[in-house]
Amino acid sequence: MVARDHQRSVRFGRWADWQIAFAITVALRAVYTGVAAVAAVVLHPDMRLVQSNAFTGNLPAPGGWHYALLGIWERFDTPWYLRIAERGYDLPAAVVFYPLYPWLILELSGLAGPIAAALLISTVAAFFYFWGLLRLARSEFPNAQPLRTVMLAAAWPASFFFFAGYTEALAVALIVWCVGWARDERWVLAAACAFAAGLTRSAGTLAMVPLAIMAWRAPRRARWPVAIAPLGTLGYWFWLHQTGRLSVVAAYRMYWNTEVASPWTTVWRAIRSLAERFEPLVAISLVALIFFFVAGVAARRRMRIEDRCFSAAVISAVSVAGLSGLLDDGKMGGKDGAEALRIFVRSAVCVQSGLDVGISELVAGAVVRGACSCQRDGCS
Repeated sequence: MVARDHQRSVRFGRWADWQIAFAITVALRAVYTGVAAVAAVVLHPDMRLVQSNAFTGNLPAPGGWHYALLGIWERFDTPWYLRIAERGYDLPAAVVFYPLYPWLILELSGLAGPIAAALLISTVAAFFYFWGLLRLARSEFPNAQPLRTVMLAAAWPASFFFFAGYTEALAVALIVWCVGWARDERWVLAAACAFAAGLTRSAGTLAMVPLAIMAWRAPRRARWPVAIAPLGTLGYWFWLHQTGRLSVVAAYRMYWNTEVASPWTTVWRAIRSLAERFEPLVAISLVALIFFFVAGVAARRRMRIEDRCFSAAVISAVSVAGLSGLLDDGKMGGKDGAEALRIFVRSAVCVQSGLDVGISELVAGAVVRGACSCQRDGCS
């Protein structure tokens, strides 16, 4: 494996980091678009059984190239972001979807339509994620081979979500660049990324954990920009309050059958739901969560304090989301397993970042550091 990594590094040695990231992004975009297009032709889903959210009746009908290339991507959370981009927060349940992504969709939808804009934003964000990942890994371990870390992130099956109409790619890109710029003590840029991450999804707020720890070690005059980092999330919450809308926590509880619970309660509910009815995605998520917890504990000596705290915060954030409605048909769980998918996505982001996607939900943590440390120590 070391020999293969060396050959791969020589092959890409003359490429700049952004060129490698661009090649990976284009390849994955082409692969996932092709797979989706083939599935659109081969599979013929009964649209009456697709119960991902309240917009089921408005999903595009199968058939034609437009559906194969774009329409098939309108699933799960994507229609919510498209709705918010078009009409704003006109539905109480919509407040759980943070505003940056739908705002970007609105701004770019004039180019090729809302769904094309959503996929374009995710793809560009994925490029910056891979680029930032390479940059961060190379700066942390100059003598190592960071390409392995990026290839692991690209090959991980959940990288599919980075190219769908979701916020995962945007969130992890902002977080990894936040950490990278904080490492370089470029506090204004790091704080701006954390600010934007907090407007992207709830897990984006966790970027404050490593940022605050790194800023604490910096000279006092240099670290003041970090104070703006939490204002993205806080500003959104304040706007919800001022406009008389539900809080994010209340909306999750009332409309999404999700409540805050202790980590052991969440794990127990997942185990109990598996005993009652086996859900593959729930099983995968549970195993992934346990794996990353164990991996984080095992790699604690190789990780900086900010990375350990970030990993702990991400895993905790995933674990405290109690799933009271896991088995309710037509809701977050049930026939389409939407809540199971949500857990899997979060665990995936946790994987990619080495933190949640819990980074989401990053490489600033266990996975990246563990992979790079393995390269440095010469393990195979």
